[in-house]
Amino acid sequence: MINLFEVTQTNRMIEEENLDVRTITLGISLLDCIDSDLGRLQEKIHRKIYEAAKDLVKTGEAISREFGIPIVNKRISVTPIALAAGAACKSREDFVAVAKTLDLVAKEVGVNFIGGYSALVNKGMTEADRLLICSIPQALAQTERVCSSVNLGSTRTGINMDGVRLMGEIIKETARETKEQDSLGCAKLVVFCNAPDDNPFMAGAFHGVTEADKVINVGVSGPGVVKTAIQKVRGENFEVLCETIKKTAFQVTRVGQLVAKKASEMLDVPFGIVDLSLAPTPAVGDSVADILCEMGLERVGAPGTTAALALLNDQVKKGGVMASSYVGGLSGAFIPVSEDQGMIDAVKAGALSLEKLEAMTSVCSVGLDMIAVPGDTTAAAISGIIADEMAIGMVNQKTTAVRLIPVEGKGVGETVEFGGLLGYAPVMPVNGFACDRFVSRGGRIPAPIHSFKN
Repeated sequence: MINLFEVTQTNRMIEEENLDVRTITLGISLLDCIDSDLGRLQEKIHRKIYEAAKDLVKTGEAISREFGIPIVNKRISVTPIALAAGAACKSREDFVAVAKTLDLVAKEVGVNFIGGYSALVNKGMTEADRLLICSIPQALAQTERVCSSVNLGSTRTGINMDGVRLMGEIIKETARETKEQDSLGCAKLVVFCNAPDDNPFMAGAFHGVTEADKVINVGVSGPGVVKTAIQKVRGENFEVLCETIKKTAFQVTRVGQLVAKKASEMLDVPFGIVDLSLAPTPAVGDSVADILCEMGLERVGAPGTTAALALLNDQVKKGGVMASSYVGGLSGAFIPVSEDQGMIDAVKAGALSLEKLEAMTSVCSVGLDMIAVPGDTTAAAISGIIADEMAIGMVNQKTTAVRLIPVEGKGVGETVEFGGLLGYAPVMPVNGFACDRFVSRGGRIPAPIHSFKN
């Protein structure tokens, strides 16, 4: 149980340090909706999601009022649609019709986003996987709340380079389809290596096939809380710094556990995991970059940045697992550019490059996230960047991801506005040397030797 002292501390974190529950995400299995008739499939999907999620938003609002804890987003994740709709969907248009059903029911129940317009193609792809992937640009252009993800590799299976090459083309097409909104569709599309089944954060959330029929996953975020805590130990040694981060992460995770348990009880849905991820927003004081600077860096990107981020990520995870037996998802530190004012400032100052961000992804929770690049970046270059990131995840046995936005009509140094939690971003340069012959080889990069655990 959370005691009175913890409640007092939590209230201060909420009022002064931007602590919030970033999302309550209801995971819903659609495996029992599978049907060979497209109309019946859509009807079953709509009915199941609506019945499961109709009280989600008001439950989140009730918990927020009861505990005084801001709950920013209420979201849904579903079984990867390539699996759930493959029997009925025989064309890209069929899959887009399913995306529109997801969008409709998401609007009806009032959630911010619905994730799971996804395919898992770590080792190869079925015809349904291929059709869904090819439908992504249309689906994201014609819906408002649908998010899409594709898992392209894993430590166990290697990297599907045919999928990597295809996703470079799909990201470019998505940018063109949504060019009137500064290529916003790409902000709702992420590619993964080692994607977790229980991630509550968008755009990568989907409901894994090993999960229960329904489950509540909660994502908690508190970069401002961590920064304030380490300000109090400025100049102290690394042992003190680590203990401070760990204790703070413990307290933040306890808030998530409280909200998750209450939501589970009120909705009569099993509690899944708490994801403690330091997910920044454009708000002042809510920045992972500012935490790294408080550790002693002049700017993010300075020598020592990767070491500082590794320390932060590890201590956040250690504090989280002390607080809850069910810490999962991504849990750690996110380093998106557009959603973090400190990261934006570092890019503008010339301290932070795409290459340095890639190095940082070897020790953070996810990967290259919400990065705007020139609209004339080639599909092959995007595939090459994806391949690099997948390799980091595969070899290091961690989740990595890429969410790049090649902004149609914009070049290096220009700024793109996404609005809301997505913020804004300077367009960053991409290495101009070609990798076309590498990414077009086809086939699969095999799993590393340390993947053989049996």
